[in-house]
Amino acid sequence: MGKIIFEYQDLEDNYALESAWAEKQGEYYKLCNILFYAPGYSWGDIVSVEDRNGELYVTDLIEESGHSTIRIIFYTKEIIEPTIQQLNGFGCTYEGSNIAKLISVDVPLTVNYKPIKEFLTEGEIKKLWSYEESCLAHEID
Repeated sequence: MGKIIFEYQDLEDNYALESAWAEKQGEYYKLCNILFYAPGYSWGDIVSVEDRNGELYVTDLIEESGHSTIRIIFYTKEIIEPTIQQLNGFGCTYEGSNIAKLISVDVPLTVNYKPIKEFLTEGEIKKLWSYEESCLAHEID
């Protein structure tokens, strides 16, 4: 297992980097983290990399895992734990970030996204959080 680096444009259109754990699989790498910032990738995706002075930079998405990545920024800390419990109940996992009110959520391929989307939208309407579908592989029926 090693670190790979994703390059992306941040919200202000600045060049940015995010590193993540990945497992080597043949000539490619399988993503073993839920990303927080770099869009378009999800847990389990297979990517190609290039070595730049000993660091591995992602160059392409080779195979999608079927997982989706959702980012949630909470307006208050009190709602975070109950929300995580609800998302776990749906079959999702999450990772906390260096920003206390930001989590990244993995929606596995086998999980129905429709009730999760409804839950997230309801919370956003109630101004509990704001969410973003960073990498959406699920179709909504």
